[in-house]
Amino acid sequence: MKPKPEQTAAVDAAITSRRSLRAYLPTPVPRATIEDILQVASRAPSGTNTQPWKVYVLTGEPLQSLSRQILEAFDDPAQSAGHQQEYAYYPTQWESPYIDRRRKVGWDLYGLLGIGKTDKERMHAQHGRNYHFFDAPVGLMFTIDRIMEKGSWLDYGMFLQNIMVAARGRGLDTCPQAAFTQFHKIIMPAIGASADEMLVCGMSLGHADPAAIENSLVTEREPVAGFARFL
Repeated sequence: MKPKPEQTAAVDAAITSRRSLRAYLPTPVPRATIEDILQVASRAPSGTNTQPWKVYVLTGEPLQSLSRQILEAFDDPAQSAGHQQEYAYYPTQWESPYIDRRRKVGWDLYGLLGIGKTDKERMHAQHGRNYHFFDAPVGLMFTIDRIMEKGSWLDYGMFLQNIMVAARGRGLDTCPQAAFTQFHKIIMPAIGASADEMLVCGMSLGHADPAAIENSLVTEREPVAGFARFL
């Protein structure tokens, strides 16, 4: 059935208005809303319907407790050095155009916040905001069984995108965060995950703070002609 123009516009708006926002209001998000978002997101495709995603939802004291534990390690250089990611999210060797895009988004954000290139203390504090979930009232942790292979990780990405788009459709915002993966040794026991699971990433969910300067950042995207070839 052909969608109505307003239906197409609503889908496009949910996708194109999605941004990784880094400051939230304390306004609670009802559990029913979170469940609705996850139910919609579960319609993501997965190879032979394996549905490899597992989600841990944190609010209230469990959220605050996990933040405190991670920040204690993050703020202690000796402790922080003992925490490493289990998988490489980024390449070990950066090349253009990827390194150029990475640097630009970093300095665009720091520029808005007035953080200079030599201000290591403020850089550290801003990175630490990840572990506060940027003050969002909901934190999500995503895990995958270790037996699953690369194809399931591709499926997982579509599930995560569905969550972010479904949240936008409900007037909520998100920030997917690979920063959490460094502290999987703290996170996995805290959320009750088994040793058979691996931490994929975390995510902040809530009502974005419209007054926060960092939320004015809009990252650039390549035009279609820059990444697509029509044969």
